[in-house]
Amino acid sequence: MKVIEKLAIIQERINAAAERAGRQADEIKIIAVTKYVSTARAVEAVEAGITDLGENRDEGMNAKYEIIGSRAVWHFIGTMQTRKVKSVIDKVDYIHSLDRESLAKEIDRRANRKVNCFIQVNASGEESKHGITPEEVVPFIKSLASYENIHICGLMTMAPFTEDKEILRSCFRRLAECKKSVQALHLAYAPCTELSMGMSNDFEIAIEEGATMVRIGTALVGEE
Repeated sequence: MKVIEKLAIIQERINAAAERAGRQADEIKIIAVTKYVSTARAVEAVEAGITDLGENRDEGMNAKYEIIGSRAVWHFIGTMQTRKVKSVIDKVDYIHSLDRESLAKEIDRRANRKVNCFIQVNASGEESKHGITPEEVVPFIKSLASYENIHICGLMTMAPFTEDKEILRSCFRRLAECKKSVQALHLAYAPCTELSMGMSNDFEIAIEEGATMVRIGTALVGEE
């Protein structure tokens, strides 16, 4: 199926989820996760009207950036190694995986502008997941005050891979509560207005719990 056809289906599902939550569908941005697909498929996504692409490796992002460039808004959504920062920092618009001060320090040092960063939170408590705990969110954000090129635009999490909707909902709700705690600080460098949560299997529940960005790969650009 073509990306433009899949996009129409996804958008209908987003519209319905937003309506159930009493939200406007245009509050939710789709990030097409193109990390497992070819550059040609990523180009097809852009031509279908998708403005935001997500990659998790510097090599994959750079290869696609050479072809697509500024036609897309670029999101780095995977664990970012400190030594890899320099290879993507001039291209990336959002980093979804800030979870340690050493990474913040390197981003700040390499960037020549403010970089939109999401704090990665392990809201599910799974040992296999990266990210800081919900309890660490506020102290960690406070520790970033001196980094002039770090702009904390929001929080990100990955829910467990399960069909249990209540487990998924509680995970997303926990992140939304963390967001409120950060916003209550009224920090200029950390407005924390965004929630990056929800993927192909759970984005509707994420939207019902406040997601502003959903990261969709398989359901949108899979099956080339």
